[in-house]
Amino acid sequence: IIPFEIVLESPLEVYRGKIEILDVNDNPPTFPHGSIALQISEASAPGVRFRLESAEDPDNGINTVAAYTISSSEHFSLKTQKTEDGFIIAELLLEKSLDRELQSSFQLLLTATDGGTPQMSGTTQIRINVLDINDNPPVFDHDIYRGSISENSAKGISVLKVKAHDVDEGLNGKISYSFSDVAVLKVRNLFSLDPDTGEIRVGGHLDFEETKVYYLDVQAIDHGSVAMTGHSKVLIKVMDVNDNAPEIQVTSASNKIPENAPPGTLITLINVMDRDAGENGQVRCSLPKNIPFKLQTASDHYKLITSEMLDREAISQYNVAISAWDLGSPSLSANITIQITISDVNDNAPWFAESSYNVYVMENNAPGASIFTISAMDADIEQNCYVSYSFVDNHIENLPVSTYISINAINGTIYGFHSFDYEELKHFQIQVQARDAGVPPLSSSAMLNVIILDQNDNAPIFVSPPVQSGSAAMEIVPRSAGQGYLVTKIMATDA
Repeated sequence: IIPFEIVLESPLEVYRGKIEILDVNDNPPTFPHGSIALQISEASAPGVRFRLESAEDPDNGINTVAAYTISSSEHFSLKTQKTEDGFIIAELLLEKSLDRELQSSFQLLLTATDGGTPQMSGTTQIRINVLDINDNPPVFDHDIYRGSISENSAKGISVLKVKAHDVDEGLNGKISYSFSDVAVLKVRNLFSLDPDTGEIRVGGHLDFEETKVYYLDVQAIDHGSVAMTGHSKVLIKVMDVNDNAPEIQVTSASNKIPENAPPGTLITLINVMDRDAGENGQVRCSLPKNIPFKLQTASDHYKLITSEMLDREAISQYNVAISAWDLGSPSLSANITIQITISDVNDNAPWFAESSYNVYVMENNAPGASIFTISAMDADIEQNCYVSYSFVDNHIENLPVSTYISINAINGTIYGFHSFDYEELKHFQIQVQARDAGVPPLSSSAMLNVIILDQNDNAPIFVSPPVQSGSAAMEIVPRSAGQGYLVTKIMATDA
């Protein structure tokens, strides 16, 4: 089975599925050996069963071993039984008492067939040698033994003990324990069986997450000249311990979110898993306090969403630490940090340091020279903070603005296009606008007070008495004029 995930964007969703690879019947059952050798005492009573070596088929389901048959015999028949895990065990049943003096050996053909279509089969020879005496096999106290062990148990820890009895005497009644041929190699590597005491101990590393239950087939063999065998089953349950920390998986198309995103906006999906069972596999997840994000629980995952409005100008990036812990004892935890970048929106207009500026310009200035530079700032970034400058007013003293001054739209430098004359224009006002390049654009303005400074560029002019041809008019003074008599007033002006 191959699991997979499909991630969709806009809106962000996750779908999970599994691909199951179906088996076809392309392998016949095979026996590990070309023949099976059995030694059966002539004293064996009808009804005695002899465990046969099982056939193996790498296919699964109905395509694996489904049935066993043997060739016809008046002394033997075949019995099969299915274990709790679906494994078929074949046993040779003695139907009629044997007489070694009449027939000392038998050869039977054992056939294993699978349940596939078309049906496939495999065969092996059963070679039976009839011997004398030792006519009682060992018998276990229980048909099935049950035990449990923690997955973190060290090698050598005892799991349980099996016990068999043999009513024969001497070597015929002495028993040795072992795993039968039915027990797979993996089980033999994980558990050991003491041949003398029947005690089963841990022999390898157990992992609850890999296998939760083990089925063992044990046998007791006596030491008679013709050894007899008794069989029993052992079921061992592996108990879970909290040995797996939670695993955090983040599924996200992008961790960038605009600062004007409303509360509840989805940022990313978070899956938290724990391979343990019970409380050891129950997981909780949390975020730090005092951040504008929160976790929302979904059916089998978490959603990281915004919990309040964001402001890129205050904080442009968050490193959000996500913590997950299980409910085991002691608890295990995992942490992951997600970097969330707040993208800018045009929510700040350009602004001037002052609402108005006084610009002093000496008259007779050189046309085209810079007279002032004005600057505005914008708290946004990139395109939203690119500022351009312009004049709001189009005329000064009923003349186009361009007659007097111009402004560089990029850097805010103001140039005088006209040589000002204090005697004609002493001051004027014009409004300067700063506009950003955002969508929609935002703007603000400031007042520019341009004050023309005087230079001594005009000579005095007599206005009284009147001057004609560079000479003043003649004044007549009467002879009778006494001291202090006002003859005339001399007046001059300077622009």
